[in-house]
Amino acid sequence: MTTNEIPGYRITAVHGDVFGLVVRARNVFSNLGAQLRTAVGGEVVGYTKLLTDSRNQACDRMWQEARSWGANAVVAMRFDCNEIGDIMSEVAAYGTAVTAEPYPPAIELAVDVWSRCPRVQ
Repeated sequence: MTTNEIPGYRITAVHGDVFGLVVRARNVFSNLGAQLRTAVGGEVVGYTKLLTDSRNQACDRMWQEARSWGANAVVAMRFDCNEIGDIMSEVAAYGTAVTAEPYPPAIELAVDVWSRCPRVQ
């Protein structure tokens, strides 16, 4: 979740920040194709696939780390992308690992609260 809260759930434990990182080098043919595409214009399909695959892998790594800490959700999730030396792409996915539980249905909550109220005799 990119939000700080999960609708219908309450956060019962915060495990800390987690991340997944991927650094990939572009091959020579991709670089040549990209240079030609910049002259002509349009989408550079090879780079789109590279970044999409990197983003998915970074997410998977972040989730693996969160699960290893006992979390079942990640909130405040973000992506960051950078280039390294004009030949590599770095993609990071990061957020806060949490344990989240669904709120009880409203009627059950009302019954539970009512059962704890002192009775007047």
